[in-house]
Parts: sequence; structure tokens; C-alpha cells
Amino acid sequence: MDYYLSFNNNEERLRLPVIPSSFEVSIPHQNTTVNINQLGEINLIGKTGLMSMTIESFFPNQDYSFCLYRDFQKPYEYIKQLLKWKDSGRPIRVIVTGTPINYAMAIGSLTYSEVDGTGDVYFSLELKEYKFITTTGQTTTTKSKTTLTTPPTIREVKSPSNSYSVRKGDTLWLIAKKVTGDGSNYIAIAQKNGITDPSKLSVGQRLVI
Repeated sequence: MDYYLSFNNNEERLRLPVIPSSFEVSIPHQNTTVNINQLGEINLIGKTGLMSMTIESFFPNQDYSFCLYRDFQKPYEYIKQLLKWKDSGRPIRVIVTGTPINYAMAIGSLTYSEVDGTGDVYFSLELKEYKFITTTGQTTTTKSKTTLTTPPTIREVKSPSNSYSVRKGDTLWLIAKKVTGDGSNYIAIAQKNGITDPSKLSVGQRLVI
């Protein structure tokens, strides 16, 4: 079993020189408990939450027989590297060979200390799964993509002319609709022009609008 931590698509890589005695993985589920009349308490199953993991081990200051390799760095060089990754605001990838663990993860906290005078640096690394979010500018109704809406159509309102010459086939209602945009204005046009019978119009007749 090996523990590999990498940064920026494997541009930087750290292999733990000492295998942790144990690790703990927690995978929560976002369930919701509600109380419904006559049914009592029920459990609504939600989505799987983010996986969290804690790794505890130490960076050796000398070559022990149980170290996985010999050309390891000084303990605080590893600590500096982990702190740099943590402060970058970017996730790292964590792989534990022989297990399903192969996740992009964010460093939640790093705790380290010296306890026995050997110069070995003990550490505890708290990690939480990181999910990459992809957005697109395409028009769509899904939540993960940008939704574009069409602006409302603006109705064009016609401004009335000062006068109108009656043409063949015209009625007072058609004239009102044509020059004012509203056929019901024919009553006002009839009154303005002293027309008592709107059905009696003459071709060429001049109407004041």
C-alpha cells in the first residue's frame, strides 16, 4: 500500500515515506427527517455528501528500516510543501493504492508536531472531497448551465395623423384602426367630423383625425 499526494495535475508529487498505521474515510448521505401527521417521523433519502478523510503519520528525520524509500526529504520540507498546497486555494489528488481512494480533495487542516526528540515530525492531515464544476453559456433550463431569456416584445403604437382621405372599401372602424391603432376610436372620429351614419362614407372624403 502506498499513499500518493499530487498537485496541479501531477506537476508536484509527494509519496509518504512511512505508511500510516490507519486511515479513516467518512462518506455521509444528505438525508432529511420530517414529521408528517398520521405517519409520524419519516426519512427522506437525499444525495451522497462529500467524502472526508484523515491521514496521520510522520515524516522521518532518519532512515528507519520500515521507510518505503531512502531518498526522502527533511521533515519540514514536506510540511512546507503541504502548506503551500493548502494555501494555493486549489485541490490536490489523493491516491491510496490497493483501495478505491482516488479523489480530488481540499486540505481542510494540517496539524504537525515533534514529540520524542528524534526530529521526526508527526502530522495529521484532514481532507475533504472536491468536486469540479463546469459551466456553459448555452441556452438551457438546467441549473448547472446559464439560462438566457428572451426580452418581451414591445407593441408598436401608431400616432394618429391630422387627416385622412377615404379610400374605396374603407369603413370608419378600419380607418380608426389604421390611423390610431384602435378601431373603437371610430366613434370619436365620427363625432369630430359630424358623421351621424358611419356606414355612409364617400371615396375621397377628408376626415379630420
